[in-house]
Amino acid sequence: MRHLLDIDDLSAAELSRICELAKVPVPDLGAPLAGRGVGCFFEKPSVRTRNSTEMGVVQLGGHPIFIGPAELGIDKRESAEDVIRTLGCYHEAFCGRVFQHSVLERMASVEALPIVNLLSDEAHPTQAIADVLTIIDEFGTVESKVVTYVGDSNNVTRSLALAVGLLGGTMRVASPPGYQFDEATIDRLRASGVEIESSDRVADVLPGSDVVYTDAWISMGDEAEAEQRLQAFEGRKVNQEMMEMAPDAVFMHCLPAHRGEEVTDAVLDGGQSRIWPQAANRLHSIRAILAFLLEVNR
Repeated sequence: MRHLLDIDDLSAAELSRICELAKVPVPDLGAPLAGRGVGCFFEKPSVRTRNSTEMGVVQLGGHPIFIGPAELGIDKRESAEDVIRTLGCYHEAFCGRVFQHSVLERMASVEALPIVNLLSDEAHPTQAIADVLTIIDEFGTVESKVVTYVGDSNNVTRSLALAVGLLGGTMRVASPPGYQFDEATIDRLRASGVEIESSDRVADVLPGSDVVYTDAWISMGDEAEAEQRLQAFEGRKVNQEMMEMAPDAVFMHCLPAHRGEEVTDAVLDGGQSRIWPQAANRLHSIRAILAFLLEVNR
């Protein structure tokens, strides 16, 4: 049984297939979820992820069931394994936004139904696929494009690097000391064929970029480290001066943005910004992922 816990669950051809499915008009997909349910589990609140996932299921003809953390009580009321065995009796797929990636790994190991990672502490594959769709919309391809990420080397960065690398692009990362990928992650990325460059100086990696990407410095769960993070990321706010180092680049952000913190309003709302097409691609991303998993798990 096939799942999508991170981008390296896919081959390059499979990721390309998902990108192709994202462009297929909804009526032409044939409602493969007609009469079927999809469990949509959220341990963390969401705007883009919940709305895009539920609407993606609807567009495939299915019925999304929202499930909050209190309803499952994973490893309190019931083990993750028994939860997914139960949900496999009712649903065609399970989509989960969780704190711990290991919960999704345990669910996938049962092979009761396909599992889609909507975000975990290690990965965000649905976002990464929306990101490469946005790059394809802009340039026609990811191949030979340079994507530069400024900020924390986190779950979003990791999945983005895997997706960009799998489709033939180059990933650059500008993170301060203490917030860079560890060697194990770099080894994993390179083993997956990712061409990646890293520096703690933005000026080393930004020139020549096709895409400049950032994310919030203080994500959900990092609030206790807010002051420390603000000090560490000082000088890395994406502003007009920084974008002038890559004048032909587009700007992307997975949202929500902390306006004035990691990026200025002038960049978010400026002519180089593609944040709203990127947000719209979250719907096309999850719809295509579900269509792909239904296709390969027949």
